[in-house]
Amino acid sequence: MKNYIKYILTFSLAGIAIVLMLMRYWDYVVNPWTRNGQVRANVIQIASRISAPIVNLPIKDNQFVKAGDLLFQLDDRTFKADLDHARAQLEQTGDTVKALEKQVDISKANVKAELAAIEEAKSSIAELKAMIVKDKAEHVRQNNLIKSRATSQKNVEAALANYNVSVQKELSAEAGLLKAQASLNQSRAGLAKAQAELGAVGESNAQLKAALAAVRTTELNYEFTKVYAPVDGYVTNLNLRLGTQSVANQPVLALVDTNSYWIDGFFQEDYIRGINKGDKAVITLMTYSDIPLEGTVKSVGWGISQTDGSTGFELLPTISPTFEWIRLAQRVPVSIQLNDLPESILLRVGTTCSVLVMTEGQHKPNVAAPLLLQ
Repeated sequence: MKNYIKYILTFSLAGIAIVLMLMRYWDYVVNPWTRNGQVRANVIQIASRISAPIVNLPIKDNQFVKAGDLLFQLDDRTFKADLDHARAQLEQTGDTVKALEKQVDISKANVKAELAAIEEAKSSIAELKAMIVKDKAEHVRQNNLIKSRATSQKNVEAALANYNVSVQKELSAEAGLLKAQASLNQSRAGLAKAQAELGAVGESNAQLKAALAAVRTTELNYEFTKVYAPVDGYVTNLNLRLGTQSVANQPVLALVDTNSYWIDGFFQEDYIRGINKGDKAVITLMTYSDIPLEGTVKSVGWGISQTDGSTGFELLPTISPTFEWIRLAQRVPVSIQLNDLPESILLRVGTTCSVLVMTEGQHKPNVAAPLLLQ
């Protein structure tokens, strides 16, 4: 009886194991899977914005850094001198602008004074014209009186002299008016020149804006002597040394963004039909083959590189030979977002993995031709 129970338990355990194995196998039969998967992440190429020798290098290869940590520092002496020079130029420009503003004020006062002189000359001319009319009338009256001996010759001559004096005064006043008008034109020209040299007033002044921009540019260049980590990540392939000349906008090290890991699974084209965004995925890393990871399908690629038909020797199309009875399925990338990642798992860019997408058999195509001929 005991042996009978032992056999039953043994066969039961064996049956359960076989069922579990078949269920596991069924997952791989029903759901699309691939062994061609890769760990991916955003790799940021770090470059300096300016050219200068490296004088401080606090990091080491494969070191973890947080966003904002100093990666390296460049020699800042030249840029500090440029900044001091730009600030001095700004002060000098400010003094120049103030002087030009005073010159504009003086020119405006000159124009105002010339306008007042013109008005005064016009008023004087009007008064003299009235005086001429009056003196002329007096001269005519004296000439009429002398004929009847009602006045003396002295009065006639005095009236004529008064008339001539009034005429001369009018001519002198008109000459003064012309001179005042010429001075006004000259003052207006001087005002226009001063305003042109000054430009806009206040913060909109072009000279001040240019000087401020020069200061800001040198400030930025001075700040760019220190290069900081833009994200949390691992320093990778560090080949820098103290004294190395960093060239502007030329990458000098790579930083793997630890907050951007995802999986690219490359599935056969006859498997992707049932794969949709949001499908659950199971990832098995070759590094941690005993710890399956969960993920979610983010997207399915819409194209892959084409080799047949590409331009080759003598600009002729390159066509790869194919087997008539065997047609190799192309691989289409499927992007998978990892869910909760255990702390014991350390992901490395480029490492391989297997990917299983749970589609419940939706990937199975409707057969349009015999499988042997597909």
